[in-house]
Amino acid sequence: MSKVIQTIQNIFKIEELKDRILFTLGILIVVRIGAHITLPGVDVAVLKLSVANQDANTLFGLFDLFVGGAFSNAAIFALGIMPYITASIIFQLAGVVVPEIQKIQKEGEEGRRKINQYTRILTVFISALQGWGISIKLASDNVSGFPVVPEAGILFTISTIVILAAGTMFMMWLGEQITERGIGNGISLIIMIGIIAQLPVALINEWNLVMSGSRLWPVELVVLALLVVIIGSIVLVTQGARRIPVQYAKRQVGNKVFGGTTQYIPLRVNTAGVMPIIFAQSLMFIPNTIATFFPESPFFNTVARLFDFQSFFYAAVYFIMIVLFTYFYTAIIFNPKDIADNMKKQGGFIPGIRPGNNTSEYIEAILTRITLPGSIFLGIVAVLPTFISYFFKVDLLFASFFGGTSLLIMVGVALDTLQQIESHLLMRHYDGFMKSGKIRGRAGIGGF
Repeated sequence: MSKVIQTIQNIFKIEELKDRILFTLGILIVVRIGAHITLPGVDVAVLKLSVANQDANTLFGLFDLFVGGAFSNAAIFALGIMPYITASIIFQLAGVVVPEIQKIQKEGEEGRRKINQYTRILTVFISALQGWGISIKLASDNVSGFPVVPEAGILFTISTIVILAAGTMFMMWLGEQITERGIGNGISLIIMIGIIAQLPVALINEWNLVMSGSRLWPVELVVLALLVVIIGSIVLVTQGARRIPVQYAKRQVGNKVFGGTTQYIPLRVNTAGVMPIIFAQSLMFIPNTIATFFPESPFFNTVARLFDFQSFFYAAVYFIMIVLFTYFYTAIIFNPKDIADNMKKQGGFIPGIRPGNNTSEYIEAILTRITLPGSIFLGIVAVLPTFISYFFKVDLLFASFFGGTSLLIMVGVALDTLQQIESHLLMRHYDGFMKSGKIRGRAGIGGF
């Protein structure tokens, strides 16, 4: 504990690192303030009653989780940073199937700038489209005959689209400022702070259950201990990687000799990160979301029960989809053939494996083997909230922090931020958070 305190003191001894952390905290405060500024034309009192009557087990509930409650607040940051994430995913997938996009992606820094520009343009379009959808939803909501938007019309629709699109672009700019002038990956931190914003409410709900006698103290302690074990397991798997040795042949250029060194290709157990869960969860919430539009239909009521958050059918289908999406997304973001070709061009080879196709097949075989336990672990983590909620009668909001997207994003982003802080400390000859080894963070959410 004393080492942690000493490390925190060292952080504030480094002027640049202190400024970066304070700058990041200031930006995140702005993000949270924007999540509570309601759109013009919305009746806040009726909105609160409308939100209280809605089910969190829908696509809207998932969306609200990522934007820290801004969606249910009908705030100017209601779309959050998600349109940008969506646009980035679209271009990632397009890079696999569209040769023109793939060519641009391989143009180095210039290609990255073009892709970023195209991503921003697509983000504006997606934001406007989603803003239009939100304006329709708000205009149609009412509680006992009292509308959420008393004067819904074309002016409200246009103003909502413009404000929400501008809010998303502003948040995207804030994320870029954090990445450049702050600490950590800005986009990922904005998503994480939105998720963490729900944690105090979940803890208060748990405290009220214990105080009211609905749950015994020993049971609550077991639940909290289980949460610590799950977080530790996620950190272990997130850090886990299979290192493949790569030997580089010696090359003489003039009087200098290059190469002759051994490096490693780290293949992560969880290469796909949190994206398989996001894909699967988005699809799993669609049936329940559709069912909310047909409350009187027996068929859709049956579908809603099957895909209920606490349904074992939901957990089984969810688990299978995550395993499949893990292999799918890993194949998209990691191409063994490109790795093998680059190694061959640079004079590198894996000891005992011939360069070219043999190297590509060898890397792919290892990746396939380590992806299986990684995908199973992701599936288990994703369905844990369902079982925690069922067996321990934990509040649904608090149960979401026992696994799934929430916990994986928080752990991944926290590791990445700590890794950057530790790098600053080590560069100035201070001790980091660990006595030995190194914290390995992730580049961001799905690599963004």
